[in-house]
Amino acid sequence: MDHNKWHQMSVNELLAELDVHAESGLPEENVTLRREQVGHNELSEGKSVSPIALFLNQFKDFMVLVLAGATLVSGLLGEYLDAVTIIAIILINGILGFVQEFRAERSLRVLKQLSAPSAKVIRNGKFAQISAKELVPGDIVLLESGDRIPADVRWLETNSCYTEESALTGESVPVNKHCGAIAGDDLPLGDRRNIGFMGTMVTRGTGKALVIRTGMNTEMGKIAHLIQSTEEMETPLQHRLEQLGKILIGVALALTVMVVVAGILHGQPALGMFLAGVSLAVAAIPEGLPAIVTIALALGVQRMIKRKAIVRKLPSVETLGCASVICSDKTGTLTQNKMTVTKLWIGGSHMDVSGEGYEPVGQVTSAGRPVELKQEQGLRRFMQISALCNNAILEEQQDAGSAKGMRGSKRGVVADPSSTWAIKGDPTEGALLVLAAKLGMTSTNLKGIYNRTQEIPFDSDRKRMSVIVDHQGGRLLYTKGAPDVLMERCSYVLWEGKVVPFTPTLKQRAVAANEEMAKQALRVLGVAYRELKPNENIQDERIENQLIFVGLGGLIDPPRREVREAIHKCRRAGIKTVMITGDHQLTAEAIAGQLGIVPRGGMSVSGVQLSQWTDEELDKVVDQIYVYARVSPEHKLRIVKSLQRKGHVVAMTGDGVNDAPAIKAADIGIAMGITGTDVTKEASSLILSDDNFATIVAAIEEGRGIYENIRKFIRYLLASNVGEILVMFFAMMAGLPLPLVPIQILWVNLVTDGLPAMALGVDQSEKDLMEQRPRAAKENIFGRRLGWKIVSRGFLIGICTLAAFWLTLKADNSSQQLVHAQSVAFATLVMAQLIHVFDCRSSRSIFHRNLFQNKYLVLAVLSSVVLLLAVLYVEALQPIFKTVPLSLRDWAITLVMAGIPTFLLGFGSIISGKKSSFKRNRAQHRSIKKVA
Repeated sequence: MDHNKWHQMSVNELLAELDVHAESGLPEENVTLRREQVGHNELSEGKSVSPIALFLNQFKDFMVLVLAGATLVSGLLGEYLDAVTIIAIILINGILGFVQEFRAERSLRVLKQLSAPSAKVIRNGKFAQISAKELVPGDIVLLESGDRIPADVRWLETNSCYTEESALTGESVPVNKHCGAIAGDDLPLGDRRNIGFMGTMVTRGTGKALVIRTGMNTEMGKIAHLIQSTEEMETPLQHRLEQLGKILIGVALALTVMVVVAGILHGQPALGMFLAGVSLAVAAIPEGLPAIVTIALALGVQRMIKRKAIVRKLPSVETLGCASVICSDKTGTLTQNKMTVTKLWIGGSHMDVSGEGYEPVGQVTSAGRPVELKQEQGLRRFMQISALCNNAILEEQQDAGSAKGMRGSKRGVVADPSSTWAIKGDPTEGALLVLAAKLGMTSTNLKGIYNRTQEIPFDSDRKRMSVIVDHQGGRLLYTKGAPDVLMERCSYVLWEGKVVPFTPTLKQRAVAANEEMAKQALRVLGVAYRELKPNENIQDERIENQLIFVGLGGLIDPPRREVREAIHKCRRAGIKTVMITGDHQLTAEAIAGQLGIVPRGGMSVSGVQLSQWTDEELDKVVDQIYVYARVSPEHKLRIVKSLQRKGHVVAMTGDGVNDAPAIKAADIGIAMGITGTDVTKEASSLILSDDNFATIVAAIEEGRGIYENIRKFIRYLLASNVGEILVMFFAMMAGLPLPLVPIQILWVNLVTDGLPAMALGVDQSEKDLMEQRPRAAKENIFGRRLGWKIVSRGFLIGICTLAAFWLTLKADNSSQQLVHAQSVAFATLVMAQLIHVFDCRSSRSIFHRNLFQNKYLVLAVLSSVVLLLAVLYVEALQPIFKTVPLSLRDWAITLVMAGIPTFLLGFGSIISGKKSSFKRNRAQHRSIKKVA
């Protein structure tokens, strides 16, 4: 019973196929039988997971299990503060993960809310209002303005029926529906004008329709199925942290065992070495890493909220930073989602209209010069028709406490900066209303001078609308509509302020102007008028003949001003921008051209072309395609998956229900906060509160900065931990006493690894961050020489700490020789780490950044220094931490040795940087000389 050919069938074929009579509907026995076959008309939610199971799943992660082990060890060692801290970290991470997954589970429940609660049907020859879930294929339903369509239906009768389908198809304006058959096998949803889709809204007119699909068989049901079957991608950060945890634990445990064994073989007490080994293991495993990552992400989220981006899933912040492709919807994201008249052709003159959106501020210019309304009769008449042959309403939405928003001026209307403007009614009519208001003509201004008395409504057959207006004792007919239809009914034209015959030559010029606007992807409307005779019969169809043609208006949903620069910024950052829209290909290509999306050689394809390609064929060309037009939800999902197969990290934006599956499948799903449906928001990771593409670029910048900060504190933590392990390991291999006692190791782990690492998480980004190409999705966390920096700095920290220990041990012959040497080693290790933390701020060296720019880091380092001094000089703490006060000589050794790891490699970096710069300059000089 269910197939995809419903749009191709005539009304009689439909009724015969579903065995139903158009007037009497289905008999009750057929309803019962069909419901048994297809089930209720509702969307299933799929397998649901209980909240308890969701919460427990958060604790299966490998790193979490290791942290639990670290908690146990810390408790056994009596380090209860460490144990409590780790437990808190585990619980916080578990709660955050549970909240994110629980929200994602709600997306299908929200989708169900789009279903209509009830439906008006004809059954057994009687009218009835029933629950929408009781509908079956073959039911006859009656629909009117304001009704939500309860199932997929084929229209049997329509009366000026328009439906709002943007959430499903991406069509930016209401769609005029009809009941005739449409040829073509694989038509996009937006072109199936004789079909009504479940969950869409009737915005104008009435209709009678036949239910053809219910429940999960509807187009909305297909989307529900896609959401159920689409698995969310694990973010690169989650994957890398899991890898990192396994590597660190393996390396730390192996080195710790080697230290313990080496110590015992060199005659150290077994119990003492075991305690030192356990302390070293606890210190080496960065149990604070998940907490610092969470804090860094949470602070990044706060910064992003200020930049109009609301994060629903914390790891998605970092994922944005490695996005290599942004797939963006057109309407409302790249454009303003406000139809605007931008071009006029009146009496042979081309005119431009300035102003943006619905704000009634702007002017009309011709050849760069303003056109005065008083001097241009054709323009004045065009504005009158625009204002009066119109059913839309322009409203000012005033902010509380602001001044009155609209005030007169010589040029027309000025809007108060604190107010916004909105249109109620058809977007096209709204655009004409705003155009007239820009030049001071509103229905309020004209009331009393021009009074509407009657309307001849628009419909899809007539393709025009007319109103009759009383003016100074006479009557005028004002008409607007499709240019080709209108011109056929015009005998005269308003040319250079005079009414003259509409000769073939003049008509050809009007046709050429219409074609020129259409090539610019403008939606073109024509306007005309005529004076009615006193006794003329207004019911006569011929009343719309012998019209005087006034001119043409070109409308478009204009691009946002800031988007072009944002796209250029993306290109500099190595990020490809792709437009995916349900709108027509010509319109999409025109907007893409204005925004600079398509480079030389870039391709544009339609949904029909896409349907004809296999996945392998799409994969071959997907990198060359920049515009996808007239696409379906399945197409969007295919595009995202094809890009992912090519190794891209994909950010997908959208506002409609049709975008939800692709948004869920993308590496980072972005929903619109203003125009976005609840379904899309629930499936997304990020919501744009201003629906603006430029906000995505700001979010990417934040994401890149956050990831670099995560790399900074991983670099700091691991280099510090490597230094701690190696100083013990080298000492054991050299047969020296323990340079550090267990309590000192744990103190270093708690104090120097905590606050400074956290301060790195909020460090400012480097200036050239958005000039770099996105990192590869599979890039190792230690990529770009980070592993070398960790090992080299850690190695030097270990060697220099051991050198300070050995020098002090050799120079001191007192009874406190070992404690003194251990105190110097302890201070050297701490200071080496605190100096190294400033080096971690730059990918080059410590000399490339202002040391005092990050105030939080300066405070954290000063706090750690104060705590170190307290442990060394407060008598009550000295027995606990096995320390003695240090002399000036001791501090000289400490600071020199502590500075070597950072400054030695820092100077080396400067020298190598100058060499590479010199080589680049020489190469450039040679190439210039060669060209010359």
